[in-house]
Amino acid sequence: MQTSIPASVLATPKGQEAERILRKCVHCGFCNATCPTYQLLGNELDGPRGRIYLMKEVLEGNRPTHRTLTHLDRCLTCRACETTCPSGVEYGRLVDIGREFTEKEVRRPWTERLVRFALRQGFVRPMLVRLALLAGRLLRPLLPSGLRRMIPPARRAGRRPAGRHRRRMLVLSGCVQRAAEPRINAAAARVFDRLGISLVRARGEGCCGAIDHHLNASGRALARMRRNIDAWWPFIESGAEALIVTASGCGAVVREYGHLLRDDPAYAEKAARVSSLARDPGEAVAEALAADEMALDRLGLDGRRPRVAFHAPCTLSHGLRAAGAVEGVLDRCGFERVPVADAHLCCGSAGTWSMLEPALSKRLLERKVEALERGGPEVIATANIGCLLHLRRRAHQPVVHWIELLDPAASRTRP
Repeated sequence: MQTSIPASVLATPKGQEAERILRKCVHCGFCNATCPTYQLLGNELDGPRGRIYLMKEVLEGNRPTHRTLTHLDRCLTCRACETTCPSGVEYGRLVDIGREFTEKEVRRPWTERLVRFALRQGFVRPMLVRLALLAGRLLRPLLPSGLRRMIPPARRAGRRPAGRHRRRMLVLSGCVQRAAEPRINAAAARVFDRLGISLVRARGEGCCGAIDHHLNASGRALARMRRNIDAWWPFIESGAEALIVTASGCGAVVREYGHLLRDDPAYAEKAARVSSLARDPGEAVAEALAADEMALDRLGLDGRRPRVAFHAPCTLSHGLRAAGAVEGVLDRCGFERVPVADAHLCCGSAGTWSMLEPALSKRLLERKVEALERGGPEVIATANIGCLLHLRRRAHQPVVHWIELLDPAASRTRP
């Protein structure tokens, strides 16, 4: 794609990056075939190719409108288009830049700004999430059925094993997950403990920065990233092998720390190291099972395994590029996986997108749950807290994080 971006924009790192990405695009349109919003709306401007044209116009100096911003807002940033693209267009990075440039020119209504501020403030503070969940449980009889199913009952996380192994890996505690489903990281700690690995939490780590980043509060997002790097760095220097992120949405952003902080002389090298260590638990467990023929026995998975429909989050498949890792672990552990049609399509959660685009999100959710339930599973498993809570709004079967299926202590209290 030819560009005519002004020299003033090209003088900036983001302008240079945008031009490099734009020039890779050959207008083929393969991306539209896997775009959820294009499939729903059939509008060229609600697909990746159309949005690329819109962003190109903005970067070239054409003044955007609220309509431009609307089409960019509708993008889930699922990045399915990146997996499909034969030219390697890094659409996810481009849309982040395009949104930032557009928002500098188009002022949102105060209601939109207030909602986005509330989302940025509320979801990154586990205490506020816990208070919201407490209120939801108290008001459960008055809530719509979808919201009632979305609110998990209060359950104990269970015992976390002491750090007794020579092999150590860091683990990100998370924000919403820590408050809504504390059993997930506890289950991960127990599973890794049986594999001879201790998961370690760093004091002072917090939100990964994903919500701020995707809502165009880049300065605040980078500050959160630097704080996490400071908290993790002593453990990395002392030999932590990896950084396990049990929410794939967070993992995809942590994997980008090196890129996002590449121009920060104080953090560029450390951020690149953190990104290289970031792992989804599916990748780490698969490696452990492959490296040690006795590892499967040590997991202690006795008894019958339930039939599972696995929903692979977009951030796992397209962000982390770890498609098939969790499925391989479940197969190796003897679970019967039921087939899921159009497994590559987004469930409609996409972080805060489901709250900002509720009508489109509902349509994607209905389609995803129908596909997951078609094979008659006994449980639906996923790898991201946002997808998990979102799927519960519609699903008739229990929805869990897949790591809980490998943990007998968690399975005894499964919803």
